[in-house]
Amino acid sequence: MESAWNLLAGLGLFMAAALFLLLKQRKSRVETKKHPPGPPAWPIFGNIFDLGAIPHQTFYKFKEKYGPVIWLKLGYTNTLVIQSAEAAAELFKNHDLAFSDRKVPLVLTAHDYNQGSMAIGRYGPNWRMLRRLCSSKLMVTKQLDQTAVIRQKCIDDMIKYIEEDVAEAQAQGESGEIKVAHYLFIMTFNLIGNLVLSRDLVSPRSIDGHEFYDAMNKFMKWAGTPNVADFFPFLKWLDPQGIMRNMVQDMGQAMRIVEKFVKDRTDERKRTIILEMFFAGSETTGTTLEWAMTELLRDPMVMGRVIEELHQVVGPRRKVGSWGMRALNKKRKQELYDS
Repeated sequence: MESAWNLLAGLGLFMAAALFLLLKQRKSRVETKKHPPGPPAWPIFGNIFDLGAIPHQTFYKFKEKYGPVIWLKLGYTNTLVIQSAEAAAELFKNHDLAFSDRKVPLVLTAHDYNQGSMAIGRYGPNWRMLRRLCSSKLMVTKQLDQTAVIRQKCIDDMIKYIEEDVAEAQAQGESGEIKVAHYLFIMTFNLIGNLVLSRDLVSPRSIDGHEFYDAMNKFMKWAGTPNVADFFPFLKWLDPQGIMRNMVQDMGQAMRIVEKFVKDRTDERKRTIILEMFFAGSETTGTTLEWAMTELLRDPMVMGRVIEELHQVVGPRRKVGSWGMRALNKKRKQELYDS
């Protein structure tokens, strides 16, 4: 009998909450200004169920029916979909300030990450200062030329690590197979370490390196996982998928390792920007290189053409280096001009 009363009470609370949300949504619909065209939205859930298993194909079908600018409601999140160059230029060129901020997913508010981030931080004086700092200290041609020796050193170290580990594995009767992604991570991570902290930070046998690599991969996993709480903010405190809880743990692990590297207990914002430099510099660069190498290995004909071009422009068994890259770019431009 008691369980039946509990069930009825639970159903009553659910129905009351659903009615409240429905009335609130209807009120907001009446009060809002005219929006771009889009498919009709369901109460509470909006257009979530309209997206299907392949959203980008669904958007293309919406474009044929509603035009290049489409208004969707994904739960309680208002979403504007832009599907033409003209509309994108109108919004992001002519009205760039109004659309300069990014929506911050709930999971990236862990440890106040969004407060010190340049990638997802709010547009304002702090963001402009971070951009100016990166532009003037890390991404200018003069600075890139000055760090060419450091880049070459990190590449040479990576090749040495691979050769040593393969030789050691084969000496023990193993196949000598390696995980390329891990060595690319070490190379790019130490490159950022030299640019930011003026020293190598990890090696193939470094415990901190392995732990940071794992924490970084988990960070990317949680950041890329769709979170129901982003679409239904009233579920934020429940964290129904456990994404926020996992992100707090794994981001905290990465931040503790960063603290070891800088040898100082810096405040949250400084730790966040340093952490972001390591994430952006090592994860994206490493992933891009890994996929490029994978595609070359999958197509021996293209790999042969790459090797032939390197032999012609740089020379056999010679390091490419910065001058080699400039020569390759010059050759590519000449080929495009001739064609």
